[in-house]
Formats: sequence, structure tokens, C-alpha cells
Amino acid sequence: MYPSEVILEEQGLRDGLQVESTLLPTEKKVELIHRLMDAGLKRIQVGSFVNPKLVPQMADTAAVFAAIQQRPDVSLNALVLNTKGVERAVEAGFTHVAASISASDTHSRKNANKSLEEAMTEFESMVRTAKAAGMRVRGGLQCAFGCRYEGEIPAQRVLDLSKRHLDLGIDEIALADSTGMGNPRQMEELMGQIVEMAGHVPVMLHLHDTEGKGLANVVAAMRVGVRHFDTAFGGLGGCPFIKGATGNIATEDTAYMLEEMDIRTGIDIAAIVAITREMEEILGKKLPGKIKNVLG
Repeated sequence: MYPSEVILEEQGLRDGLQVESTLLPTEKKVELIHRLMDAGLKRIQVGSFVNPKLVPQMADTAAVFAAIQQRPDVSLNALVLNTKGVERAVEAGFTHVAASISASDTHSRKNANKSLEEAMTEFESMVRTAKAAGMRVRGGLQCAFGCRYEGEIPAQRVLDLSKRHLDLGIDEIALADSTGMGNPRQMEELMGQIVEMAGHVPVMLHLHDTEGKGLANVVAAMRVGVRHFDTAFGGLGGCPFIKGATGNIATEDTAYMLEEMDIRTGIDIAAIVAITREMEEILGKKLPGKIKNVLG
């Protein structure tokens, strides 16, 4: 029922920073990425190629990537929301991108200024452009488990969009509980179908802890075959276009729970806690992660 090992993808430097008013210097981001590598993270989302006027925290993604001392056992990627973003990622030297659209029409219009169907058309263009450049593509669906504007997102819509993603030949598929509205039963029912549909394609889950159900949703998803989860150190994160959005499940909290369940992550939890505490000083506030309060 439970795996012997789980892979966590660190998204603190993208999802985690995009809503913060404090702008981290490029060299600090690079330092943190190196420390995350040292702590055992094998997948890290470096940043995103989005409008720098709307999300200034991500304006230096290309510069950050250029300065990283890359390692053959660590996969680095960037989020892209349109074809221009893919082209910028190619120019920056990325070989792995996360192309994502929303399963909510309202959120799609607010987040990407496109209707759901327009966003799907753009997604097809993103995949074609990335594949032509020889890139690996992680295809994603935001708001897959609920939307603050529309309420419940029909499961069949998520399944249909997921199939369209897979039919395009994406290398990975990720569903995001962007609003934190998802619950464990929903995770088991929907993710079980996604895992079966995806076959050999890895399935990833991006969870926010807005309603305090994040780790319970990890456990539920593992029960139906999900083995890859996105996390952010300290529980950083949130979407500027989602009302009440809060952070991702914390990297250190998730790793701690999994290790207690005898599920390997390969992560140095104390090292992640140290990064979280430093980030609290930089941002001048407490972060929502919990294990940092009881370790050391």
C-alpha cells in the first residue's frame, strides 16, 4: 500500500517566493539551491518564465540557472505558462520545463488571461515547442481539486484534460491542489484514476496546506500509487491570483512524516530546517512549517 521511497521536488524558490514582497538577490537564490542539493533534493524548480512586471521575483530565473553548479543526479526545471516562456527557457539552457494550465476557467482567466480552452490550445503549442527543442515536459493542471471562484471542479473535466495532456506525449503529469481544497477521499478517488490512466508516465502531486489537509492528502495519494510530491521549505508559497491561498506542504514536515513511516526520501531534514530558519530571518516573519519548532 505504501512505497519504500518517495521523491520530493523542491519548489520553494519558485512557488515559495513568487508571492513574497522581498526580492532575494540572484546570488542568494543560487546559494540556497546549492544547499538544497547538498540536503539531498534531487528535483528543484529553479523559477519561472513569466511576465517580470507581474512577478518581479522571477525576473532573474535565467541568471540563477546560469550560475548553478549543476550535478548529474539533480534535475532542475522552470515553470512556463505560455509559448514565449518555453522559448525563454530554451534560450536560458533549460532541458526540463513544467508547462501548466488551470482546470478552472475563472482561475485561468485571472492567472493566464486566457479561457480554459484558449489555455489548452496554448498548452499544445508549449509542448510542441519544448519537444522540438529536445526538452522534457512536465504537464500540469492547477486547481484540479477545487477553485475558490468556481467551487468544485468536476472530476471528469480533470480526467479529460489529463488525457489530452498525456496524448500530447508529455513526460510527466502533475495535478495541483492550488487552493488547498482537496481532501483525502478525493485524492484517493481521482489520483487513483490518473495513475491508472498515466501508465508508465510519472504522476506528481502539488499540494497546498491552506485548509490543513496537506499531509493527510499525501498519505491518501500514496495509497493509490503517487510517488512524487512537490514541497516548499518552510511551507512557503501561494498564488497571487487565488483568494486566501497559503503555502505548499513544507519540505521538512513532509520528509519527517515519511521517514517516520519508513519511507525513504534521502533528505537531510536538519539541513532543510536550517534553510527555513534563515528564510524566516530574511523575510522577517514566521513560516508555517511545523517541524522546525520541535527540532534542535
